[in-house]
Order: sequence, then C-alpha cells, then structure tokens
Amino acid sequence: MAAEAVIKVVALCGSLREASYNRGLLNAAMEICKDSIKGMEIEYVDLSLLPFTNEDLEVNGTYPGEVEVFRKKIEEADCFLFASPEYNYSVTAPLKNAIDWASRPPNVWADKSAAIVSAGGNFGGGRAHYHLRQIGIYIDLHFINKPELFVFAFESPPKFDSNGVLIHEETKHKLRSVLLALQAFALRLKSQV
Repeated sequence: MAAEAVIKVVALCGSLREASYNRGLLNAAMEICKDSIKGMEIEYVDLSLLPFTNEDLEVNGTYPGEVEVFRKKIEEADCFLFASPEYNYSVTAPLKNAIDWASRPPNVWADKSAAIVSAGGNFGGGRAHYHLRQIGIYIDLHFINKPELFVFAFESPPKFDSNGVLIHEETKHKLRSVLLALQAFALRLKSQV
C-alpha cells in the first residue's frame, strides 16, 4: 500500500505582533490541521528575522544566512498559507519583503499553491488579499479562489480572546474549509508535475 502524500504548508503572517489576530488564525490553522486533517502539516515561519531586501547583501549568488534559511523553507514547501492583515489598503512591509527575497533568482515560489486568510476591521483585510493575488501572478503562485476568509475581528461576537487566540467556532469551521481546499489544490498541482 502506497504511503499517503503529506502536504507541507508554510504559514506566513504579515503581522509581527505576537498576539495579532492574523497570527491567531495561523495558530488555529495549525491546531485544526493537527487535530482533524490527515496528510497535511503546517509550519509557521517567522518573518521578523529577515533583513530588508537589498541586492548589496547578495554576494556571488548567495544570500544572507537568514534569507538562505527562509528561501530553503519556501523551496521545500508544497504550498503556503498567508495571514495577511491590511495596512494602508495593501499587504504589510514584512510580508512583501519576504515575498521579494524568495522571488530573487531562482524564484522559489513558482508553480505552488497558496491560500489567504485575514482578520481586521472594515473589509477584514480584503484589499490586502487583492494585492497579494496580484503579486502572486508575477511570482507564479496559484491561489485557491474559494472559500475566502475575511474575519471582521472587531465586530460582535468576539472572534479572538485578549491573547489573539481564535475562539469563534464558526470562524474555525470556515478556516478548516480553507485548509481542505488548499490541500486538495496542492495535491492536484503536485499530480501534474
């Protein structure tokens, strides 16, 4: 009997704040995956260690140590889960910086699948989703289209506790649906290789 394929997911958060709601979505995704989704593993990768993108830091085709480690994680992943808050109608600087480092030659994002989740006010991060999808076109990243998850974090009932832990059951259910769609899409892309 063939071993079941395990989809390796790298989870990236655009917010660097430890108790951010977007980080809470990723923590909940890791817990959901561990508890109820077979064949999928999620690893959170911290973006705070990356220096600003700067070609002067590239020496003879190599990158700074932290960047090399990050690029290797991206290269080895099957797909990605972005938790992208919206800052000034777009993606955050730490997230864009990470995307830029991993897109430097050779582009290690290419031909992989991804999903976006977000928590915030007004549009729940929707404009950041839109910009991230635009970036994905250029770096050859394939986003799932449905389901979408925009968590209106400041509306009642509460979605997160004071530590950024997701406590809203309906949101957890929607997050699980996103993860299942990502897993199915990643498996489909892998089978075409």
